[in-house]
Amino acid sequence: MTSLRPLVWLNVVGLTPRLLEHAPNLKALASQGCGKPLGGIVPAVTCSAQATALTGLAPSGHGIVGNGWFHRDTGEVRFWLQSNALIQGQTIYATAKQRAAERGEAFTCAKMFWWFNQGAPVDWSVTPKPWYGADGSKVFGIHGSPPELCDELESALGEFPFHSFWGPMSGLPSSDWIARASAQVIRTKRPTLTMVYLPHLDYDLQRVGPDTPQTAQRVREVDAAAGEVLKAAADIGAEVVAFSEYGLLPVTRVELPNRVLREAGLLEVRDGPFGEVLDTFRSRAFAVCDHQVAHVYVRDEADRERVAALLESREGVARVLDERAKVAMGLEHPRSGDLVLLARPDAWFAFPYWLDEKRAPDFARTVDIHRKPGYDPCELFFDPKLLAPKLRAGRKLIAKKLGFRYLMDVVPLDPTLVKGSHGLLPIDVNEGPVLITSEAAAGDTIETLADLKAHALTAMGL
Repeated sequence: MTSLRPLVWLNVVGLTPRLLEHAPNLKALASQGCGKPLGGIVPAVTCSAQATALTGLAPSGHGIVGNGWFHRDTGEVRFWLQSNALIQGQTIYATAKQRAAERGEAFTCAKMFWWFNQGAPVDWSVTPKPWYGADGSKVFGIHGSPPELCDELESALGEFPFHSFWGPMSGLPSSDWIARASAQVIRTKRPTLTMVYLPHLDYDLQRVGPDTPQTAQRVREVDAAAGEVLKAAADIGAEVVAFSEYGLLPVTRVELPNRVLREAGLLEVRDGPFGEVLDTFRSRAFAVCDHQVAHVYVRDEADRERVAALLESREGVARVLDERAKVAMGLEHPRSGDLVLLARPDAWFAFPYWLDEKRAPDFARTVDIHRKPGYDPCELFFDPKLLAPKLRAGRKLIAKKLGFRYLMDVVPLDPTLVKGSHGLLPIDVNEGPVLITSEAAAGDTIETLADLKAHALTAMGL
């Protein structure tokens, strides 16, 4: 019989110490154990933060320098890749499995909607993964391991509401489904480590900002979903460590570094029948924008000083990190930009590189997270310029079901719609990540995201 103790990691994106007062379930957990600010990282974005939690390393160690980056060997900017092999450090589940095997014990892990899910050495996993047809069509779906797990969960809970996981209709249904699915896995599989990701707060806090009347209600909603996971954890006697990756800040301005570079003759595009696309091979410099951080790739070292000066002069740019500054920030890695931009707290970076909206690529007006050479929070909105955009989307779906080609072009091109962002370390720790634990002693050993792995191994008896 194993002597390992069960642990649940509950990742409530966007929750902060300040917002915890609106979360009765998580607040009760904090009063039982610990609730305090948690040290984050730069860039304070999903993929980087999760990789730090998984490995205990900074981006310089695990290589996940953002939600996406420029792949110098292929000349492509790729965002939201799911392969676990991209992490260049030993993950919590790999370390735990190795240590347990050395002791002749069985460690098991469930990874529920965390990133870097595909190929991860875990026992149970579920992640969003559409099907892509040869005709360019996309059908929503989830991918899991073992394959029958997805069927098992959708049979019990209904089809995963993919439309609410990302895009203009993203909201509570996806986080609610993830919570209920995670609770079922906890109770029926009884993993040693269960990792749960609840993204609900990320949506409206980017759409309308964190300082709005509806924020308290959104916190209560995600707290109710979290409550389902907490009840399941209690049923199997699991310790709970709940935390967030970052807090969101209100933003009032947007910077477009790629347009600056294009106007300076440094960024090149390829114009064609579907609009302009970024030409990374001919460009001397371009920016991969990711919330409040941007990686700037400069082909010739001789251009770096000029590029830095151009971008540093922008009002929304707080700092331009050179090689030495990247080392101090924990961002010195071959995947990082030759320069890294940090925004001012009230600003964020948008990826558009076109100078005329008429020449914007067709994918710019769609939800297309893999083709855009930067993160695009405009995908959270229906274009307010459209008449009845939901009706327009409905007609497109009918065309899809009838087998016709369609373009779901309902996303606006106006980045000023975005009112909340993240990526920086908070000036006020109460606006940053939060740690909530069921065991008071855990608060003594966890100060930052990088401490989560070491604590987890100890908590599980490894």
